[in-house]
Amino acid sequence: MARCEQGYLCDVCGQDVEQITESDLYLRYVLGEVSPLVLPRERERHIRCNPAMAQYIVDPAFEAPRCDGLFAKETLDPAFVHEQEERVTRAWLRLQEIPTLGIPITEYPLPEVLAAWQQQAMER
Repeated sequence: MARCEQGYLCDVCGQDVEQITESDLYLRYVLGEVSPLVLPRERERHIRCNPAMAQYIVDPAFEAPRCDGLFAKETLDPAFVHEQEERVTRAWLRLQEIPTLGIPITEYPLPEVLAAWQQQAMER
C-alpha cells in the first residue's frame, strides 16, 4: 500500500496514529520542539509510545505511561519535573482542543512558542 493510503504509522508500535490528539509529533510541534518547516518530514508516533514525554502529562483524562531508566521523572530534579509537567500538560490540553478550534496549522503552537518564532524571524 502506498504511504499516502496508510495514514501515519507510529514508528514505535506500527499502528495508525488516527487522531492529531494522540500524536507525539504534533504535541512536540505545539511545544515548539518541531519546526513547521520539518513537520512534514518527521516520523510519527503515539504520545503513549514516547513515555519520556508522556510522563509529564498530568491530567485525569490521560493515564501517563511509566518511563523507566535515566529519563524517569522520579530520578530528575523536582523543579525541572514541575516545569515540564506544567509545560507539557498545557501543550497536551492545547492539542486536545485543536480539532474544535477551526484554526490553521500555523496557529497550533502555544502562544509563547509563536511569539518566540516571530521574534526569531524579526532578528534575521
